[in-house]
Amino acid sequence: MRIISGTHKGRRLMAPSTLPVRPTTDRAKESLFNIIQNRYYFEEKNVLDLFSGTGNIAYEFASRGSDKILAVDNNYNCINYIEETANNLGFNIATIKSDCLKYLKNCKQEFDFIFADPPYDYDSYQELKNLIFENKLVKKGGLLIIEHDKETQFEGDNIELRKYGTLQFSIFSF
Repeated sequence: MRIISGTHKGRRLMAPSTLPVRPTTDRAKESLFNIIQNRYYFEEKNVLDLFSGTGNIAYEFASRGSDKILAVDNNYNCINYIEETANNLGFNIATIKSDCLKYLKNCKQEFDFIFADPPYDYDSYQELKNLIFENKLVKKGGLLIIEHDKETQFEGDNIELRKYGTLQFSIFSF
């Protein structure tokens, strides 16, 4: 895994092979961030990275100038890896060890960007999306991005679908 752009452009990170993760591929991540970068400045934006895993997406936002990033994952080893890596890179990434749905049910904060990358066999994609919408967790003008496989489909207005091999991004504009 590598950081595609920003202050740490090209930096390779090696997560322990024991982490139960499936990081977003560099190609898909680069394409996604090109889309976002053409629409937004990253500075002074706050980000919520759900199912953060290795922190791959959080590091990319931080490298590009986002200064308030929260990474949520239910795996203690993933949280430890994110904290250690963020500290080594000088990134301001806060972490919470929690089930993402439980976190969303109690969340009162609004974010400019929410990125969610649940396991592909996740059976609560719709609940995840609905909680974010119902609790109004994305600021006006912000984005919700959900990474998923081709079997998962979302409906609604202001949704853009991007396909990269077997993975897809559903991008919701607010």
